[in-house]
Amino acid sequence: MATGLIALLDDVAGLAKVAAASLDDVTAQAVKAGAKAAGVVIDDAAVTPRYVVGFAAERELPIVGRIALGSLKNKLLYLLPAALALSLVAPWLITPLLMLGGAYLCYEGTEKVYEALFPHRAHQHEAAVAGVAVEDVQGFENEKVSGAIKTDFILSAEIMA
Repeated sequence: MATGLIALLDDVAGLAKVAAASLDDVTAQAVKAGAKAAGVVIDDAAVTPRYVVGFAAERELPIVGRIALGSLKNKLLYLLPAALALSLVAPWLITPLLMLGGAYLCYEGTEKVYEALFPHRAHQHEAAVAGVAVEDVQGFENEKVSGAIKTDFILSAEIMA
C-alpha cells in the first residue's frame, strides 16, 4: 500500500513538472504574440502624431480618423490578400519586395536625419507651410493624409510579411 502511495505521489510530481514546462511555453508564446501585436500598434502610433502637427485642434481628430480608415483599408483590402496570394504563387518574391520597402523606409529615415542636421532647409519648408493660404488648407490636409497612409502602407507591409 505504501508503494502505491509513493507511485501516486511520483505521478503527481511528474504531472506538476509537465504543467510547469507548459507554462513556460505559454509565456514564450504570449511574449511572441505580444511583440507582434505591439508592432502593429507601434506602426500606427508612429504614423499619425507627426501628421497632425500644425493643424487646428478641431481638425486633428478627423485627420487621425482618415488616416486610420486608410490604414484599415490598406491592410484588409490590399495587403492581406496580396500577401496571401504572393505566398501562394511566388513566395520567392517576398524577400525582394521587403528589401524595396526597407530601402524606402531607409530613405525616409535618412531624410529626417538630414533635416535634423541641416535645419535651414527644414525651416524654409516650415515657413512655406506656415504661409499656406486658407483656401489651400484642404489640399494641404489631403497631402498630409495621403503621405501618412503611404508610409503606413509600407510599414504595415513590412510587419505583415
